Amino acid sequence: MNVPDEIRAIVAETLAEQHRLQQESIDAIVLKAVASVLASFGIEDDDRKELRADFQHLRRWRKSVEQAQSYTFKAVITVIATGLMGAVWLGVKVVLGK
Repeated sequence: MNVPDEIRAIVAETLAEQHRLQQESIDAIVLKAVASVLASFGIEDDDRKELRADFQHLRRWRKSVEQAQSYTFKAVITVIATGLMGAVWLGVKVVLGK
């Protein structure tokens, strides 16, 4: 290995180590910021399991509400279609009855 290749290898290794250290620093800052925001809402580190359970409950509730809305919409469409078909049938009976 010649001198320029050794220098490149050292520079590449140094840059990679700097990047790793910067990433660790960024991760620590983000973690601290998130913990600070959650603490400002009154949620401590020990409450993470409860917070996760709360979000899971909210998701299940939202999905059940969306499903109920879908069923309601289908029921309304069915009632309207049945009413229209009944009106057409009565019209046909009246016309054929004469």
